[in-house]
Amino acid sequence: MKITKLTTYIVPPRWLFLKIETDEGVVGWGEPVVEGRALTVEAAVHELADYLIGKDPMLIEDHWNVMYRGGFYRGGAIHMSALAGIDQALWDIKGKALNQPLWKGQPIHALLGGQCRDTIKVYSWIGGDRPADVANNAKDVVARGFKAIKLNGCEEMQIVDTNEKVEKAVETIATIREAIGPHIGIGVDFHGRVHKPMAKVLAKELEPYKLMFIEEPVLSENREALKEIANHCSTPIALGERLFSRWDFKHVLSDGYVDIIQPDLSHAGGITECRKIAAMAEAYDVALAPHCPLGPIALAACLQVDAVSYNAFIQEQSLGIHYNTGNDILDYISNKDVFHYADGFVTIPQGPGLGVEVDEAYVIERAKEGHRWRNPIWRHKDGSVAEW
Repeated sequence: MKITKLTTYIVPPRWLFLKIETDEGVVGWGEPVVEGRALTVEAAVHELADYLIGKDPMLIEDHWNVMYRGGFYRGGAIHMSALAGIDQALWDIKGKALNQPLWKGQPIHALLGGQCRDTIKVYSWIGGDRPADVANNAKDVVARGFKAIKLNGCEEMQIVDTNEKVEKAVETIATIREAIGPHIGIGVDFHGRVHKPMAKVLAKELEPYKLMFIEEPVLSENREALKEIANHCSTPIALGERLFSRWDFKHVLSDGYVDIIQPDLSHAGGITECRKIAAMAEAYDVALAPHCPLGPIALAACLQVDAVSYNAFIQEQSLGIHYNTGNDILDYISNKDVFHYADGFVTIPQGPGLGVEVDEAYVIERAKEGHRWRNPIWRHKDGSVAEW
């Protein structure tokens, strides 16, 4: 079997899909994208295609190493996201291609040693970028069966800001906790909007509300601040959506201040790399909660790694997230029951490869519209640019 063609589709709301074809008719799908940089990642995918055309798709580890080590410059959001989507598609092909009389295709997790769980807990996003009056949203989500929620914890915040900003953030979380009771998990995403001076204040003030975790209390590049933040609270600290390889994660793990890592299967080198990152984290007794505010292919890839990672405890998913305007994750697949949600958990897909059946005709139709999604540009009161 040989790889013959790579085709990319930029589709709403903010995604990029990749189709890899072979000379034997087996097709694999991946989701290589950086939110707001889809066109750049698309270009990188087609640059990497030069290493793949005419090659055996089964040699995934070798292809990964060629795409990573074959270039003098490596790593970073664009390169690793392009590599990630290709890797997902190659694994999809491998699972589907095992179609001998007694096999009939295999899910990727079966090729990674077999699943160690049947389901995994998921959380639902509530609110938007500017948290306000979200208690009713939280109650609605819990009523639908979710056992955990996540929201952005604050609006834009200066490097040193006012007590009013802190009080507003705390009031939002307090209202939610009162509305949904003490036993529903709440993840609060600081989204890198907060700098060290205010992060330790917020972390301490939010501690009474027994949060499931605080996410990106500071940007990953400011990880040295995590030591002081960890000393101000007992709330688990989560980090990792803006880290792109095991080499990025090794310092975070060895420092010992992060309790939950959140690699993104469409940013951090795909299934091949995130499986290794998860195993590294397990050796440090650190939990895994893959980041995934993206589409159905990315979610399916996450669930393959969740299935074989002992330290995975919860999975992000974007169904109904505020970013998904115009299209949502089920629109692009024909087997819409593949993500079976029940009692706050989702089942691990059992179909061949990734387990999702992409509706290619609909993908082609929506790609005619495409997108040029960009995250908002916020400014502080003084006119300076704020972290979003």
